[in-house]
Amino acid sequence: MIEFRLPSLGADMDEGKLLQWLVRPGDRVQKGQIVCIVDTAKAAIDVECWHDGTVHALLTEPGTTIPVGTLMAVLREPGEAVEAVDAWLAQQAKAKPAPVAAAPVAAAPIAAPVAAPVTAVAAAAERKRISPAARKRAAELGIDPDRVAPGADGTVSLEDVERAAKPAAPADRAAEMRKVIAAAMARSKREIPHYYLAEDVPLAAAMEWLAERNAQRSVTERLLLAPLLLKAVASALQRYPEFNGYFRDGAFERGAGIHIGVAISLRAGGLVTPALHDVDRKDVATVNRELLDLTQRARAGSLKLAELTDATITVTSLGDQGVASVFGVIFPPQVAIVGFGRVVERPWAVDGQVRTVPVVSATLAADHRASDGHRGGLLLAAIRDRLQEPNQLAKGAE
Repeated sequence: MIEFRLPSLGADMDEGKLLQWLVRPGDRVQKGQIVCIVDTAKAAIDVECWHDGTVHALLTEPGTTIPVGTLMAVLREPGEAVEAVDAWLAQQAKAKPAPVAAAPVAAAPIAAPVAAPVTAVAAAAERKRISPAARKRAAELGIDPDRVAPGADGTVSLEDVERAAKPAAPADRAAEMRKVIAAAMARSKREIPHYYLAEDVPLAAAMEWLAERNAQRSVTERLLLAPLLLKAVASALQRYPEFNGYFRDGAFERGAGIHIGVAISLRAGGLVTPALHDVDRKDVATVNRELLDLTQRARAGSLKLAELTDATITVTSLGDQGVASVFGVIFPPQVAIVGFGRVVERPWAVDGQVRTVPVVSATLAADHRASDGHRGGLLLAAIRDRLQEPNQLAKGAE
């Protein structure tokens, strides 16, 4: 038997709201298949199931807000008997007869009917009074009427259901997101011994390389500077892997890949840091395309579970806001964040002569438990050096 619980979609997440099930009892699911959509303070996330099995019962209804770790569904493993899972559910109902997440989600008829958990009977007995029109509308919207706040007379009306179905206003979502971010950053500053470094990086070679490549491309296919910066960070992390991973249980845990979390500001306020996977293994054109897609989906509130949970380091850039440099706060349990400011023209010594050169300020905030300032300086130097060889940097894994 497989227990499908609400996963943590980030270190700053305590609860989530189930928006929609994409499966029903009796459906077979495969590892990696998206089975539901969950709304967090930051975005609506496609949540995958990481086991092969058959959906036995859905225990949380759409519209329900539940804590991380709540049992949302039960799946049968290949060859497992229906009766065995029914018995387990009945045993759980006896152990905890009072509080339940919700009654199982109603499903269309299927070839092999599945018995509902005993807890559904107890939940039904406590339902509020609701008008027929409101009950019908709640069913259409996939909302549990028992969780809709009733009017002054104690009856759930059609207006009450419609009000419950309305998404939070952008201002409310932005305010909630800022609370979540503030809580995570406060925890970071309390628990992580930060140290900070900065390095001015000349970009003449990188900007010339971009200009040459973009002259051969259409406007919609032009390469941005950001993917080249991300490639430089990924390449440097290959040599200094102690900045790419997590600090957990008192020890550094190296990341399985170089998955760079990109800080993306949202139009309504707040930000998210979804991950670009395996940046070191992709050419700059692929990173460019994936970054544009990730930004578009992040601002549309449509991200995947892995994109919010897999980042092994974060990169933030406020250059387009006119900021000379940015010193970030590490997102736990990561151990480093790299920042880039705006590109400015500065006098620079080149081959014994002073010239005007485009320069960007690269910064590092790192966890002193996983690295030290000497190694941090080497990491920034590696980022600087790699940006002087854009032809080599732009390639993917050989």
